[in-house]
Amino acid sequence: QLNAQSHKYTRGHALVVGGERMTGASRLAARAAQRAGAGLVSMAVPSSVWSVYASAMDSIMVAPWDDALTTDQRIRAWLVGPGAGLGEQTRRLTLALLATQRPCVLDADAISSFAQQPQQLWAALHEQCVLTPHSGEFARVFDVAPDRLEAARLAATQCGAVVVLKGADTIIAAPDGRALINACAPPWLATGGSGDVLAGLVCGLLTQGMPAFEAAGAAVWLHSQAALEFGPGLIPEDLRAVLPRVWQRLLSSA
Repeated sequence: QLNAQSHKYTRGHALVVGGERMTGASRLAARAAQRAGAGLVSMAVPSSVWSVYASAMDSIMVAPWDDALTTDQRIRAWLVGPGAGLGEQTRRLTLALLATQRPCVLDADAISSFAQQPQQLWAALHEQCVLTPHSGEFARVFDVAPDRLEAARLAATQCGAVVVLKGADTIIAAPDGRALINACAPPWLATGGSGDVLAGLVCGLLTQGMPAFEAAGAAVWLHSQAALEFGPGLIPEDLRAVLPRVWQRLLSSA
């Protein structure tokens, strides 16, 4: 909660892990974490592409990935997955972040990299984690059912974390059985990169101390409202541009 004594560290420090090839995905997520209200957002990226990220980011600090980052107690929440790449390196990194027991958002490759060993992922997750899969990523690590609500609830119970099953009717499910269905997303939100923005929003809210289920639900709503605010022709960058107007409308009605 913002007040006259707030500063960047009271609002929380989020760290977004960037990948080596699809560098745009994690950059979208990091910008969204800022728009969600995180006081400070950093990126940790492979040394080989540090200059690519550093030259593209202004108010976001970029550093080469170092395993010592997991011991930095100033970082409140992690985001890993967008553009991370599939395979053992992403699995190892994801498990290292989860072992800190701090809030963590897993998206895209951080989920799909466990397709052959989903139980390893489930065992590492905890109640302050949020997974944001689309239906294909969901099917790689969880059982699919005709009833999406039931499938999401079962998945959350299995893994002990919040599951955000993205779609036209995005479902947010908690391990304790709570669930939300977001039915206000416009069809033009179905565009490449919008999921990276959503993951960043969740991370930004977690960083400020919001519980995982509430952070996921609020992020999905903000995401949809920003898309409605902009209208057809939306690209992912537009979401973060219109988010301040959504925040202003929300706070003025509080």
